[in-house]
Parts: sequence; C-alpha cells; structure tokens
Amino acid sequence: MPTTTARTLAAIPVASRVAGFTYAIRNIVAEAKKVEAAGRTVKYLNIGDPIPFGFKTPPHLVEAVEKALRDGQNGYGPSAGILAAREAVAADFTARGVPTPADRVVLTMGTSEGIELALNALVNPGEEVLVPMPTYPLYTAVTAKIDARTVYYRTDPANQWLPDLDHIRSLVTPRTRALVVIDPNNPTGAVYPDAIRRELIALADRHQFVLLADEVYADLAYDGPTPAMASLDTGAPVISFGSLSKAYLAPGWRAGWMAVGESPRLQNVMAAIRKLADGRLCATVPMQFAITAALTGDRSHQASFRPALRERAAVTVSRLNAIPGITCVAPRGAFYAMPQVTLPPGRTDEDFVLALLREGGVLCVHGSGFGMPADQGFFRVVFLASPAELHGIYDTVASFTKDYLTRS
Repeated sequence: MPTTTARTLAAIPVASRVAGFTYAIRNIVAEAKKVEAAGRTVKYLNIGDPIPFGFKTPPHLVEAVEKALRDGQNGYGPSAGILAAREAVAADFTARGVPTPADRVVLTMGTSEGIELALNALVNPGEEVLVPMPTYPLYTAVTAKIDARTVYYRTDPANQWLPDLDHIRSLVTPRTRALVVIDPNNPTGAVYPDAIRRELIALADRHQFVLLADEVYADLAYDGPTPAMASLDTGAPVISFGSLSKAYLAPGWRAGWMAVGESPRLQNVMAAIRKLADGRLCATVPMQFAITAALTGDRSHQASFRPALRERAAVTVSRLNAIPGITCVAPRGAFYAMPQVTLPPGRTDEDFVLALLREGGVLCVHGSGFGMPADQGFFRVVFLASPAELHGIYDTVASFTKDYLTRS
C-alpha cells in the first residue's frame, strides 16, 4: 500500500538574483489590465512597438521569411547566424564607414540577446557597467542577473538630454568594464553630436573598457540616419548593435545583430561571445533571411516613417509643454519623449503615472523605471499613435494633470 507522508507547504525559494531584476515597461502592464478589467479603455503609450499603431512590416521582408519557411529553412542554423545575413550586416557596417568582415558579426534574437551575450562575455560579478540615466531597463536587468554593478551617468535634460562628460569621467574606476551608449536614445529621443560621441569613444579607448553602441534607432533620427559610432574611430574597442525591430518594423521577429570591432583588443571578447552563442544554439533561422532582404533591399519605408515620427514628436512636445506643470524636451529621433511633471510634495513619478492610468486610462512609464529619482516627476511617452489620437490623449493628460496638481 502506498504511504502518505506529511508535506511541508513552505514556499520553494527562488534565486536571489531575481530580486534585483525589474523591467518597468512590461511590469506596469499588469496595472493596465486591472483597469481594463474594470471596464475602462486604456491607451497604451508604454512600449515602442509600431505594429499596433498601423505601421506595416515592409512586404519584401515578409516575403523573404515566407520563402525561407516554404524552402524548408526550419532547422538549426549556425550559432553565429547564416552567412548571407552576416555578410549583409558586415556590408552595411562597411558602407557606414566601419570595415567589418562577416566573421565579426553574430546574429541574435533581437538586440536584447546581443546585449546579454556581450555583458556576459565582458563583466565579472562585482565589476561595473556605466549606463545612462535615464536608461533602457534591459541593461540594469542584465547587470542584476550577472551580479554586476550598475553605475549611472547623467544625461542632462537642460542640455537636450546629452551625456554629462565630466560626470562620466568621474565615475571611471579600475573595475569599469563597459560603457553603454544609446544613440539615438531610448527613452529620451536625444541624438548625440559627433563631438560628444568622439569623447565617449576616446574615454573607452583610453581606459581599456568596451563601448557598447546601441544603435537600434540609427535610421530613425529625424534628420536622416546617424553615423555608426565605430566609424569615428575604427580602432577603438566598440561593439555595435542593431535589429529589424524598429527601423524595419518587425519587433516580434526578434531579429538582431552585433558587430565586434576589429581591434586586436577584442579578439578574446569575440571568442567569448562565439562560445556563449554556441550554448544557445542559434537565433531564429527564418527571420535571418529577412535581415538580408532588409539590408540589401528597398528601404523606402524609412523615408515616410521618419517624417511621420517627426510630426508626432512635434504634436507631443507642443501639447505637453502647453500643460501647466509639465515640461518636455524635444526628441530628435525614435518615438519617445521624457516629459517632467512638477509633483505635489510627497508624491512620486509612479504615483502620477498610476493615477493617470486609473483615472484617465492613459498608460505611460514612470521615470524611476528607467533609473531616474522617483521624486523628480519624469515619465516616458511613446508617441506612435496617429496625430489625431495623440491630441485626444494629451487632452486627457492635460485635464488629469490640472486636477492632480491641485490635490493636497
């Protein structure tokens, strides 16, 4: 006869690293679902996905994936990615002024995986990664997972959200292993001038750490594509990242790439990244065929996408700056803005964002989710909705803010 034994019902513990892992852009959606369950419509301005707002993936990319599927390209591929796509990435970097052989390219499941591979290859527990404040929260999530130390450097809203170079210099220590540069920037929409970029590259070069150049939005600066950071000094220790997600309107495909600079200093890093990439087998193979189609084919959709974003940015800046208590720096690229509200005493940015969601049905993300001090009142807006819809949303923000700022 089977015997029954008393069971302990104590919770099974989880790894301690999870406590430091947060991702505000997604986490706040749980609150939005509660609001929707109560019967209120929610306008989602929290995540940078162009597809729900009517933007379409270019047909030739869809056709490339369809053909790959029908041609039986459904097995495992090379860990670094299929050769044709790596050659396309290499040729694109070379055309941007960064001579790159295909064997320095690794295809990844979105830029996010590339960032995680690079940080795992570079950073030991307790070592330091310089990240901008505000930052894209993936970086802090990964540093938490690998038990590294996040060190925030200031970007200045009074100076178009540009990096504070003196502050960065003051933060460099012998334990600094990487400097993260997101340009064009998420979450602020800033675009950095070459003088700033050269100083950042020189800093990494001089102090022997790697500059991680997150260039996902490089083709979405309103005045035209920004140069590759590595083109300013091809001998500097730079790892560059890109993807199909934003500029090619295919975020759900998780098709990205990284290019490791040819500096001899990065030979061991390249080997370590390849080794880690082997451990996850490969990025999704059919979508890799779209990388070739994107980088070697028609890019005319960007010629209409950029002006559409510029128009939405102009609506956002004019409407938000017209609201008493809110100021907003004009973005110069991508589809984000980081306005600031003057909070009542004792309130936080998250208090404001949650109240706007619950009372106005508008979902933004609090600035502290991007590393900003919670009492400063920053929040991020994604302005991919149509100009007409944005006007309606900002009407709601204006009426809500007027009431909120008068509360005791």
